[in-house]
This record gives sequence, structure tokens and C-alpha cells, in this order.
Amino acid sequence: MQVITGTVVEGKVVVEGLSLPEGAVMTDFAKIAFMMQMIWWYWVLFGLALLAIEIIIPGGFYILFFGLASLVVGAIVGMGWGGPTWFHWLLFSTLSIGSLLFFRGPLLAKIKSHTPENHPIDTMVGEIAIPLEYFPPNGTGKVELRGTSWTGKSLSSIGIPKGQRSRVERVDGLTLWIKAE
Repeated sequence: MQVITGTVVEGKVVVEGLSLPEGAVMTDFAKIAFMMQMIWWYWVLFGLALLAIEIIIPGGFYILFFGLASLVVGAIVGMGWGGPTWFHWLLFSTLSIGSLLFFRGPLLAKIKSHTPENHPIDTMVGEIAIPLEYFPPNGTGKVELRGTSWTGKSLSSIGIPKGQRSRVERVDGLTLWIKAE
């Protein structure tokens, strides 16, 4: 691949590195070739835009891999190893889809492994509930906790009188399992 550079002489861009007469002004073809050197900027900007979209819109790490592939293609093209434009698109497609298939699953698994699953934010276990009625041994009744009436089940083998402070040992749906203090 031939690298084309240009300089400005008397307000005109002159192509260097081509077999043109000395001082020749850049033709349309040469202008296109000269502009192709800047195409790596397009890849980098496209990659940064995709990464910004991934940050703004939670999409499950799909756009991330396309953005990273665009940055890689931009770096390769910027170093002059890019080849023709069709190869840039082939490389971009291959890197995007390949990295999506190989790295998305492990990335999601790693992120989900750090997410607490069975840790309730607001637990009532260990709090004090007050029975609103007599609880027979291992019986059911109503208890008050946080100003709300709940269904309660006694874990005690002896009855719990009305008003006896009881500790919540377990929560099962809307039922509080209590034990007298």
C-alpha cells in the first residue's frame, strides 16, 4: 500500500509520493486517495459513538463489541495496515461478531456473579413483633410489626400470650414465624 501525503504550496495541495510531475496539483483521484488517510478518524469516532450509546442505553452489552471493533479497526487503519476499504468493513464485521459471540457470555456471567441474588434489601428477621391475640403452641394468629398486622405462626411449644414480645425468626411470604423472647 502506497502512502500518499500532501503539502500546501501557494494555496494548493501538492501530492507527494506519486509519480506526478513536480508541483502538480492534486486531481480528484488524488484528493480521494489523500482523504483515505483520514478514514481512521471515522472509525475511531464511530467506535466512541457506539461506546457512548452503550453507556447511555442499557442494552446487554451488544453495542459494546461493535464499538470496540471499530476502535481496533481505526487503530489498524491509522497505522497504515488497513488495506482497501472493503477489508476495513470485513475486519470490522469479523471482530464485532466474533468478540460478541466469544466474550459476551463470559462478561455477563462475571457481572451476574457479583450481583447479590438472595439478599433481601429490607428483612424483618430479628425484629420484635407483638402478638395481637393468644397464640396456642405451634399455632397461628395475628401479630403487629412496624404498625401493620401480619399473619404469624408460633415456633414455640408453649402458648404466647397477647402482647408478649416475640422475635421474628423467619419470613415466609406474608407470614411471620415468631418465637417468644
